[in-house]
Amino acid sequence: MHAEELPVDETIVRRLLREQFPRWAGLPLERVPSDGTVNAIFRLGDALAVRAPFVPREAGIRRQAEWTPVLAPALPVRVPAVRGVGTPTGEYPSDWLVVDWLPGRTPAPGEALADPDAVTDGLVAFCRALWRQDATGAPEAHRRGTLEREDAAVRAALAAIHEVDTHAVLRLWERAVAAPWDGATVWVHDDLLPANLLVDDAGRLAGVIDFAPGTADPATVLLAAWNVLPASHRERYREGLGLDEAARDRGIGWSILQASVALPYYRDIAPGMTRMAVHALRELVASAG
Repeated sequence: MHAEELPVDETIVRRLLREQFPRWAGLPLERVPSDGTVNAIFRLGDALAVRAPFVPREAGIRRQAEWTPVLAPALPVRVPAVRGVGTPTGEYPSDWLVVDWLPGRTPAPGEALADPDAVTDGLVAFCRALWRQDATGAPEAHRRGTLEREDAAVRAALAAIHEVDTHAVLRLWERAVAAPWDGATVWVHDDLLPANLLVDDAGRLAGVIDFAPGTADPATVLLAAWNVLPASHRERYREGLGLDEAARDRGIGWSILQASVALPYYRDIAPGMTRMAVHALRELVASAG
């Protein structure tokens, strides 16, 4: 999937567990199918999971290990507690984690949510609780800085996309880049995609995974508006967060950045990510019409 992808499979993970966490080495271990493109996930027994990057130098693992214990107690929605921090070896040169396995399932892109009110309000509560936490000494998120610095990457990606009206996307992107921002940052989960959310049997938000927090423009959390929520609930989400129209435009920009760069890169190698990107771009174009 990636040019310098790390080898990681059940045999390697089992060996890492025996060497570093022998108390868990005898538990059943099974790789979990996932639309994620950065980490391999393995279920470990009934209550744990192993999160092992197949992207070299993945900084999110270190942010998750350091900051989950600090932030998780204040959050109204569960994130995986970190139970063990694995260190690089000669065979597997990356940090890795043992975390809690959270119950629930990830919604599919465009899925009709059973309880969109509950998911929307759960996301609002999660984001606002995160924003209230002291960000002194906090690391930057993966999606950080301004949209303007991503302009060349987005334009190049749009030139390679045929699945949507890229002229309409470009108009949205240019408005987003021009939207004002005072530079104030807050704690965010900047990857609120369907693959990183869990819903329970009643359709409520049960968990948020891939929790690698950092500071960024608060508008980055609006990825969920076009990737997860139905059109009927996007304003409810934005207003619940207290974000103004300029932030909405920047949120459109962050959504375009994520989806447009992902689509040509993953089109032939990651069907799940491709579906998410196409869905988001189509929703963005439809919302502009």
